[in-house]
Amino acid sequence: MTEILYKELSYAIVGAAMEVHRVLGPGFLEAVYEEALCIEFSTRDIPFARQKRLHVSYKGQIVGDYVADLVVDEKVIVELKAVKALTNVHEAQLINYLKATDVRVGLLINFGASSLEHERRIV
Repeated sequence: MTEILYKELSYAIVGAAMEVHRVLGPGFLEAVYEEALCIEFSTRDIPFARQKRLHVSYKGQIVGDYVADLVVDEKVIVELKAVKALTNVHEAQLINYLKATDVRVGLLINFGASSLEHERRIV
């Protein structure tokens, strides 16, 4: 049987996001959800870094930077959106963040729909 990478941590992140969406609902800017999710992470003792700069390397040299919304426990990149629906562009952004780092698991979370949307990706 295959073990799901960071299963409990992923569930904890999504659970915190569900609580934020339950309380606030859709309609706010992404920054509002990010702030609320940080409060929820702190309440639940989930370690995180906010607006973390990630370097992109090519043959050992830094060629660019990304800024991830949240990196949880140095194990999961969380990219937040507040749009009507997630698109392939949003997914590609998360996958690029994962490829640019040693982090293997990413969560794409959208607060903009009537129900919380989330996608999990592993590279």
